[in-house]
Amino acid sequence: MKAVRYLLIAIVAIIILAVVAIAIAMAVIDPNDYKPQIEKAVEQQTNLDLQLEGDIGWSFIPLGLELNNVSANLEEKRFVALDQLVAQVDFWSLIAMSPRVNTFVLDGLEANLEVNEQGDGNWTRIMRKSAQAADKTQAPAEQPAEQPQEEAQTASGGEPLNFNVENVQISNAQVHYTDNSTGQAVTLENFAVNASDITLGSEFPLEVSFQVDTAKPQLKVDGSINARLTANEALNDFAVSELNAVFDMSGEPFGGKSVTAELAGSARANLENETATLSGFTASLANLDLTTDLEVQGFGDKPALKGNLDIQEFSLKELLSKLGQPAIETSDPDVLKAVAFSTDISGSPGTAALENLTFKLDDTTFNGSGSYTLADGGIVFNLQGDELNADRYLTPKAEGEEAAASEEQQTAEAGSTGGSGSAPESDLLPLETLRTLLLDVDLGLGQLIVSNLTINEIKASTTAKNGVLKVDEFSGKMYEGSFGTNATIDARSDNPKWTIASNVTNVQTLPLLTDLAEVDTLGGGANLKVNATTTGNRISTLRENAHGQISFNLAEGEFRRMNMTRMACQGIALVNQEQLTTTDWGTTTPFNDMSGTLDINGNTLANKNLVASLAGMKLEGQGTVDMKQTTLDYEAGLRIVGEVHRDPACRVTEYVENVVIPVECRGNFSEDPGGLCSFDGSRFRDTLKTIAENAAKAKVKEEVDKAKDEAEEKVKEEIEEKLGDKLKGLFQ
Repeated sequence: MKAVRYLLIAIVAIIILAVVAIAIAMAVIDPNDYKPQIEKAVEQQTNLDLQLEGDIGWSFIPLGLELNNVSANLEEKRFVALDQLVAQVDFWSLIAMSPRVNTFVLDGLEANLEVNEQGDGNWTRIMRKSAQAADKTQAPAEQPAEQPQEEAQTASGGEPLNFNVENVQISNAQVHYTDNSTGQAVTLENFAVNASDITLGSEFPLEVSFQVDTAKPQLKVDGSINARLTANEALNDFAVSELNAVFDMSGEPFGGKSVTAELAGSARANLENETATLSGFTASLANLDLTTDLEVQGFGDKPALKGNLDIQEFSLKELLSKLGQPAIETSDPDVLKAVAFSTDISGSPGTAALENLTFKLDDTTFNGSGSYTLADGGIVFNLQGDELNADRYLTPKAEGEEAAASEEQQTAEAGSTGGSGSAPESDLLPLETLRTLLLDVDLGLGQLIVSNLTINEIKASTTAKNGVLKVDEFSGKMYEGSFGTNATIDARSDNPKWTIASNVTNVQTLPLLTDLAEVDTLGGGANLKVNATTTGNRISTLRENAHGQISFNLAEGEFRRMNMTRMACQGIALVNQEQLTTTDWGTTTPFNDMSGTLDINGNTLANKNLVASLAGMKLEGQGTVDMKQTTLDYEAGLRIVGEVHRDPACRVTEYVENVVIPVECRGNFSEDPGGLCSFDGSRFRDTLKTIAENAAKAKVKEEVDKAKDEAEEKVKEEIEEKLGDKLKGLFQ
């Protein structure tokens, strides 16, 4: 026991002697006397030119070091400098193995980082090549491969760190970064940090302020952050409370305007349990405000989320204006002024599920749910909206803009077919992106107004997988009828394949065409069936490669702004060699039924079996429609099958019955659809031949009938004479 006692006394004595020796050395030795040696040692080991212009001081209690006016040049350029560095550690806390930093002060730090045109940073040239080579040679001997793992195990299994700092002050710090290979320049200045009573396991205040300037784009950010931080002794649990961060931004991204962004709330993260939370977290940018509470469990590839997200109602137009962005011009100036979004967040690990989702766009509200899978990027949405008038969001067209747009489209089409002096046609679909999509979206809308068309009870179902996009259903009701469409886009090759099938039932064409294009030339209940295929990724290519068929039927309809009865009567009057006396013919031609098929062959739609039943007539026709040139080339005929009109000159005689009065329809249907059809005088000569043949047949029939009647009369007389003679002999 005495030996142990004497050993302890000896150890304490040695410590005391060491402390006294250090104190005496610090009191006697002036570190400023060794400046030349320190500068020379740095110069020998590095490419830095160290200049210790200020005083160097140290203290014993507390144990500290103070540097003033220190700078270092690299390749004759200022690399780093500082006005003052003060680092003080409580001496007795070191003896007690519980280090406590008394004060850390860093003032006037300046660092200049530069990348040359070859992409090499100046910081990579600090060490001399010989020193770098020596470090690489000695690295395996000094640090075995197993050492990091062993150190990690020791740290994880050791005692928690007891670390305390009374005061940290960083002020007037600045860092300049220049990249000569890209022309980018970034400056961090007025950087300041203040923190006090930093103790692991306890909450402490933190204040940070800075200013950042960038050259590309020209941007300036003034930031300030205030918060209270907590870190446990094991350094695996961190918390931020009373966060208040403000960033004032200006520059090119904001059109020269100043914008303020703010963050507030609380956050916590536990590295051991892999959990994180945001509590009462708010973020704002100009007039946009976001709030959220979120819990995260698992930091791997399958985190589990739980919380909510709310974006309060804001004006998108006002937001863009405050951010210095170009305004969105809309036909209705009052739209995009009430946008809001809210949802609950949940889901199984690896999936972010959105429940009770509500999205508001002015007068339209969507409700539903959705999800996003992290592993494969799969997106699922199910949304139901009430009413949306899409025309309110279209860009208003100035006077004469429609004609200019049409001319521009024709120029673009000419360029796509090899014309010169026009911009190349762009692709419709981003094929690479489409091949990676994994979608399952169901969308419903009570009413949609688009291109002045009103569509009700819309249902749309879309899926995408392995480069194949399918519109399994796109249906709705419109103009007393309904429609249904499905389509497939196979984008697995660079020449995507399109398949389209559509079915339209009893859609009234007159109000539809009137609302769509202000065209009132055709009325009736339309029934259509479309089956078409095509390939390509540009409009012109899709039209050129299109093939398929359209079958149609219009019931109880009418041709408007044209009177085919008058056209027929003009031909009949010519045959009758009389003049029409009727002056009020009207502007419509009713029909009971019209049907036919259109064969799709590239830009051309060909029809050979147009049939329509009119009053006393049967419309028959054939022709083509050029969708690229928007032209019609049609030859039709009005076959006379009964009484056509009460005008005396339009009476149907045996010469006219079953003849065809020719009608031609030619021209650009996008310009004057009402003036396309007219009586075809050039083809009327064929009609006259038919009429002459009918007249000849009628004359022959008349002569035959007359001769037949005369022969019958003669035979009858002879029989009567013979019978009369016999009867007389019989009664005598």
